[in-house]
Amino acid sequence: MPQRMHPTVSRRSLLQGGGTLVVAFTMGGPAWSRGGTGPSKPNELTQVDSFLSIDVNGDVTLFTGKVDLGTGVRTAMAQIAADELDLPMARVTVVQGDTDLTPDQGPTYSSLSIQKGGLEVRRAAATARARLLSVAGERLGVIPSALVSEDGIVRPKAGGKALTYAELVGHGSFEVALDKEVVTKNPDDFKLVGKSVPRVDIPGKATGRFTYMQDVRVPGMVHARVVRPPAIGATLQGVDESSVADIPGLVKVVRKGNFLAVVAEREWAAIKAADAIKARWSTWEGLPEQAKLWDHVRATKVNKDDVRSDVGDTDAALSKSGRTLEATYDFAIHTHGSIGPSCAVAEFKDGRLTCWSASQMTHELRKQLVAMTGLAPEAVRCIYVDGAGCYGRNGHEDAAADAVLVARAVGRPVRVQWSRADEHGWDPKGPPTLIDLKAGLDAEGNVAAWSSSFLVPEGAIGNVPLVAATLADLPHETKISPGNIIQNSALPYAFPNVRTVCHRLANTPFRASWIRTPGRMQNTFANEAFLDECAAAAGADPLDYRVRALKEPRGVEVLKRVADLANWQGGPTPRKREQGDDGVLRGRGLAYVRYELYRTYVAAVAEVEVDRRTGMVRVPRFYVVQDCGQIINPDGVRNQIEGNVIQTVSRVLKEEVTFDRGQVTSLDWASYPIITFPEVPEVVIELVDRPRDEPWGSGEPSAAIIPAAVSNAIFDATGARMRSVPFTPAKVKAQIEGPRRQ
Repeated sequence: MPQRMHPTVSRRSLLQGGGTLVVAFTMGGPAWSRGGTGPSKPNELTQVDSFLSIDVNGDVTLFTGKVDLGTGVRTAMAQIAADELDLPMARVTVVQGDTDLTPDQGPTYSSLSIQKGGLEVRRAAATARARLLSVAGERLGVIPSALVSEDGIVRPKAGGKALTYAELVGHGSFEVALDKEVVTKNPDDFKLVGKSVPRVDIPGKATGRFTYMQDVRVPGMVHARVVRPPAIGATLQGVDESSVADIPGLVKVVRKGNFLAVVAEREWAAIKAADAIKARWSTWEGLPEQAKLWDHVRATKVNKDDVRSDVGDTDAALSKSGRTLEATYDFAIHTHGSIGPSCAVAEFKDGRLTCWSASQMTHELRKQLVAMTGLAPEAVRCIYVDGAGCYGRNGHEDAAADAVLVARAVGRPVRVQWSRADEHGWDPKGPPTLIDLKAGLDAEGNVAAWSSSFLVPEGAIGNVPLVAATLADLPHETKISPGNIIQNSALPYAFPNVRTVCHRLANTPFRASWIRTPGRMQNTFANEAFLDECAAAAGADPLDYRVRALKEPRGVEVLKRVADLANWQGGPTPRKREQGDDGVLRGRGLAYVRYELYRTYVAAVAEVEVDRRTGMVRVPRFYVVQDCGQIINPDGVRNQIEGNVIQTVSRVLKEEVTFDRGQVTSLDWASYPIITFPEVPEVVIELVDRPRDEPWGSGEPSAAIIPAAVSNAIFDATGARMRSVPFTPAKVKAQIEGPRRQ
């Protein structure tokens, strides 16, 4: 891709002009400058000009509120816009996540960037193209249907004078509302959509030229480190500022309530000061005992029940069932574990606050900073810069709040870089999930009744309280925001009697937020693993058992396709296999999901190797078939599936937050291990492309089925059921050697 498409260029431009970004479109009309009291560019979702602009060369700038979290969204959005506008990719530049310049398309989560944000971009580009044809028709005296657009020009189909896009929109504004009913391009005419166009960010990342959030520098900037309380609820009782007075380059000690930070001219000086400062804190032991976590979850007050499905008479059907199965599944507390700890830069200048952040939701972050600072919304600007990992609402927003609070106190631009201990100890967590299931089988072994209850915290997707605002007692949210974690608690299968209830708990041990595939992963784990238990009890092949109960043709298709892809050997599990001299048992497991019961279909087969002597589990291979409707960039979708498999295998086999009564104790990679390169599985993928359908999400769905597929494969290999994530060697060995609940 040409250099103009490379994000390094736009990110470096962020730092020009004393830390402000000035974007001027010289189109023969007034320039849009980013100064004064707020944005002058339109950002309403209803206007084409909010999404697109054409410069004097006929090149297009695409403005999108959805951001690229390493998922390839920047490239895919450019493909969509370029195809609709009949332009090559080289003539489209993407600006993302800048609250002054981009429309608020909602946070970048829930696998909605392409499904929702991409559809908005497509309609805006199609409306723009229709406008270009209309203006050209007026100037050339022909009807728009007699014209054709290609490579930035409009010309009559019969031949004649051509007009460039720049000539048609010389003032740089389309001045037309986005048409929700506009006719978009026929998929037969796609030149870019559906193709594995190389990602525009990879060259810079591969050569070290890419600018991450951690690389951002602003003239006059100082560095801050936040001094964390020794326990989550501890209060600051005193600070001895003289304890750091002799550190060269120290600028200031900032204290507000329980928020304490040190500021220095150089980063290393700030680190030294944070380590050296003497502060007195109260004690606090408000966390439950980790060994009694699940007792604590069961004892937590239930604020309400969300009934997710209620079909037939489940209680009556269970009482009449010839065989009844019961099981409890649990899923540990997880941290986001971003490889690059969170970072942010904040600057107060000319009455405005500018904050550079890797937040997945810069427009929402702006709202939180407005509340925290008391500034007017138009006086706060948040600019997205790619971070080194996200996977949900991690610490990026909190680092931003840290930087803002300190920058206001010192009157200079401030950079806050979290440490690994900050990231693991203070990012919000994926809450613990506990699931009770019961099923009744009829005489043929089919599920006649299914009852499930999920113990999960209340709340949905909202803004997670900022640590700095909480510690400093500034305005902040008080509600729990774990994400929409009740999704996929209900089943995709057509059983005659089903009741699913989510018991919404009043609280959860840690500040909660969403981690990749929140709720959908935990819920699908329990549902798909317990369904495997039912199939084993019925003596049925897990594939046939699912297909019989599934009434959705596309779901049946991905199941059959993955069976072919993996060369699935039919028959009930566990299958009898010979154990090798190495003591390693091998098995395969199947799982399926229809994401949120209305979109992306995924089926997978996991292959596992279990060392029965140690309990160590290895996952050498995964087979995945996915149907997400229209595919924008096949390579990008494959990237997402591969990432989902790798990250979720890590979560399933290794990851668990540890804590004492006051704080998180898993503060590094030794105490919170993740998968290593030699452990990464091979991922074999088949994509079902439906170019005439709308696109669905790919960022999360395939992660939902990984835990169940691995659990089912371990059962196939060993006859032992794994119902508690993570599947550590100790747990696996105990299940192999102990009673096998089947």
